[in-house]
Amino acid sequence: MSKFIAALVATFATASAFAGPACNVPEDKWMKESDFKARMQAQGYQIKTFKVSKGKCYEIYGLDKDGKKVEIYFDPSTGAELERK
Repeated sequence: MSKFIAALVATFATASAFAGPACNVPEDKWMKESDFKARMQAQGYQIKTFKVSKGKCYEIYGLDKDGKKVEIYFDPSTGAELERK
């Protein structure tokens, strides 16, 4: 039974390691999605997918200015990069 519990704990630890950051910003303080996307495109990003993450951050999947694949989380109020995977 202890092997099962250890495996279960390892599974949840791994799953939480892939979770993105949490943004505790009221939605009325968020930058408009269209303004955020325009800002990222002006910086050379090609956004394939844009979404609001489970942690309530802006998240993009796409390419950076060098053509490298990116997954990046941003603060929705400032547009500051929080985490890159």
